[in-house]
Amino acid sequence: MATTGKVIIQGLTQDGNKFRPSDWAERLCGAVATYGPGRRIIFHPNVKLAAIEGVKCVVIDASLEEDDEMLFEFLTDFADENKLQTIRTDTFPLEK
Repeated sequence: MATTGKVIIQGLTQDGNKFRPSDWAERLCGAVATYGPGRRIIFHPNVKLAAIEGVKCVVIDASLEEDDEMLFEFLTDFADENKLQTIRTDTFPLEK
């Protein structure tokens, strides 16, 4: 099982349409965040927001697949259920 690199969930459906709602990536990252002192949000260190060529993305560190399999499956199941494009890569940012 590959545990290096990144898994990128893109805000594009399999048929190339923009995924809605427009704040889906923020919501997904917020769903896996915790709250610290003063109710400050603490984002998961292996789940990041990004934009690639103007498309919102959630970038998951592939090590999460072994470190927290349930969380990794939650994120990838979200992509599958919503028919979102995903990329597994060893280079991030993506090289052209």
